[in-house]
Amino acid sequence: MRIPTLLAALALASPAAAAPLCTDMGFAGLLASCNRGEPIQLTLASGEPLGEDVVLQSGAYYKMIITADGSAELAIEGPSFFRAIWMNEIVINKIEIRPMAIDSIEFDKAGEAELSFIAIKPGAHVIRIPGSHGESQQITVQIQ
Repeated sequence: MRIPTLLAALALASPAAAAPLCTDMGFAGLLASCNRGEPIQLTLASGEPLGEDVVLQSGAYYKMIITADGSAELAIEGPSFFRAIWMNEIVINKIEIRPMAIDSIEFDKAGEAELSFIAIKPGAHVIRIPGSHGESQQITVQIQ
């Protein structure tokens, strides 16, 4: 295969560039309200489904709301997902945390955590309840 043909084939196989949801974002940039996708709801409850699979747009801003009902000490983990996003903040009990990175979040009792982030790295990423094996105990987050 000639070099120009090989380069053309590689260009076709590469993922699409990040594309925000709007073009006129103003001073807020990627955090602008026009660049926000639908919130993602996760529920931590003993024996209940975690949530539904979601598809996100790379370059768009999202909120993930994790609600624990206190029926058991439960956590979520998703190292692949958490490394594929830029975390803006985590809000717990009206306390804003701006972490560099996280690997998991655990709830010892009932409560809610709200994560806001920008989806960055395309691919399929799994968020799950650690130690669980059921299909309903995990979701797949597809970043396009």
